[in-house]
Amino acid sequence: MDSAPAEGSTSQPTLVRGLGLLDSVLLLVGGIIGSSIFLTAKDIAGPLPHPVLFLLVWVLGGAISLCACFAFAELGSMFPDSGGQYVYLREAYGDLPAFLYGWMLFSVGNGGSIAALAVGSAAYLGGIVPGISQAHVVLSVAGVVLTRAHIIALIMIATVTWINVVGLRRGALLQNVATWAKFGAMAAFVILGFAIGKGDWHHFTTHEWGTLNGLTTGMGPGQLLSAFGVALIAIFWAYDGWVYITWVAGEVKEPRRNVPLAMVLGVLIVGVIYVAMNMTYLYALPLTEIARHETIAHAAAVALFSPAAAVWLSAMIAVSCFGALACAVLSSARVYYAMALDGLFFRSMAQVHPRWRTPAAALIGQGAWAAVLALSGRYDQLYTYVMFGMVLSYTLTVLGLFLLRWKRPDIPRPYRCTGYPWLPAIYVLVGAAWTLNTIITRPTEAFWGTAIVLVGVPGYLYWKRSNRKAATVS
Repeated sequence: MDSAPAEGSTSQPTLVRGLGLLDSVLLLVGGIIGSSIFLTAKDIAGPLPHPVLFLLVWVLGGAISLCACFAFAELGSMFPDSGGQYVYLREAYGDLPAFLYGWMLFSVGNGGSIAALAVGSAAYLGGIVPGISQAHVVLSVAGVVLTRAHIIALIMIATVTWINVVGLRRGALLQNVATWAKFGAMAAFVILGFAIGKGDWHHFTTHEWGTLNGLTTGMGPGQLLSAFGVALIAIFWAYDGWVYITWVAGEVKEPRRNVPLAMVLGVLIVGVIYVAMNMTYLYALPLTEIARHETIAHAAAVALFSPAAAVWLSAMIAVSCFGALACAVLSSARVYYAMALDGLFFRSMAQVHPRWRTPAAALIGQGAWAAVLALSGRYDQLYTYVMFGMVLSYTLTVLGLFLLRWKRPDIPRPYRCTGYPWLPAIYVLVGAAWTLNTIITRPTEAFWGTAIVLVGVPGYLYWKRSNRKAATVS
């Protein structure tokens, strides 16, 4: 029977393996599906203004993510510990790349995601209860604007954090309930949209390339590949989160079996949901209209049903964002816990609460920083910057699979990567090409994403030196 690894003396409290396969799948699916599916269609319809390509790129994004999942699944079966990808990078490349990955997550990646989801959930809740909307300013000091929606967001962050502090099962129950509610709302939107919605099937067969003959005429192969690359920026953002389950591997039952299985099942489920949602959008509106709307779900709901559907849609998005928030809070803190165990972060974050058996300090520190980012109002822009670094980290981790096959052939691998070496090689090539395309087409985002990561180097040197001093003293 698997048990969480003990740290320090055997008398020290340790994490408990309390997450089953269903918990793991719901954590992954609920973590991936946040607000992006309701917002990103415009960014895809612009570069790919053809119904077939518009839907195909979602399938392609899921297939590419699966290629990475197969590689991560083998790594997860090798190192079934808390921290997940941080551990894989450490084992493949050493402490510095692993630390910079964890730093990126704490400073912006996860902190910004939690802030964005909380503020987004509160903002959409304001569409139902106008009294808590972002239009109601409570305080404005030194450029920082505090609205009622921000206050609700802070309450959400604090509440979800506390529920996770006082027990793994409580946190898992919260994210499970929120994810099932999300499933129900999205299923109703899709089923009712096609059953009684005022859509048009002709939207699937017409496109706006006028006299273009076929899918690629008028767009050279290079232009088409670049257009797919631009669209995949939004797609990768929408699929981001499948790595969550690796972060909590130290608390998953039978992790060598359940972590790989949850990743593959979860991405497949998300892919089906995403295609279904985008088919509903396309049924509601032609691509030219989809390309004009930032909030495509709202526009589609109005077209399918009536303007009154906006309230119901706001509730669905609020629940979706809250569910993703619950998943992010539960899983993200385990990365900082693993970093602290290695002496590369605040030592207090390595502590497990003796009663609740959770990384309480890591959870509280994460919540406090997410609250700061929520008040700053800069989380969305910062997260856009680090998306470049996130995909690069996935690419390096999959590349690390090849490296570890060579460096550590002795480690047991209960699951071996499906399609090795071809499928992980495809992901590495796609990831590298996407990274290069982003540098060329979005140089500002690439520059600032790199800068945010490199800002962590002084912190690494500090914690590394402090850890050496502590080891010398002991």
